[in-house]
Amino acid sequence: MKKVKVKSRRKTQRRSGPKNFERIPYQKPALRSDAFARALTNAKSCANNPESLKALFNEAARKAAAVPREPFQDNWSYLQTMLRLIRAYHRGEYDQVSSDALLWIVAALNYLVDPFDLIPDKTPFLGFVDDATVIEFAAARTRQTLDDFMAWETAMR
Repeated sequence: MKKVKVKSRRKTQRRSGPKNFERIPYQKPALRSDAFARALTNAKSCANNPESLKALFNEAARKAAAVPREPFQDNWSYLQTMLRLIRAYHRGEYDQVSSDALLWIVAALNYLVDPFDLIPDKTPFLGFVDDATVIEFAAARTRQTLDDFMAWETAMR
């Protein structure tokens, strides 16, 4: 009688970080990169530091003004919303954002400003595709928060 070989299952590696980040399947290469792991780590310290948050906002706003919109497609407006939310949060004008949503948004902006991420920004067109992927991921994870913020902005006008 022949023995049947059974494939062993390998355990999936989990990134170190907050427990709510561990269960997320990172399907796209940009989200599995060291640069994204670095962005998440930096987000934890930046989110609780007003000076770092302001510096991140300024740098991300400059970068967003300089990057081509095409790679970001439908998420361009959410990138702009992330920037406005961070500015309002830093100024103390808006605080209806969960710590998880804030971390995702800050991590995405950290990734955006990192010139040495998965695909360096100097690479024509493709240099921003990975940035757009991370912005898309963060927008999907925080869509309700971003939509609530836009509703708050509209009501404040």
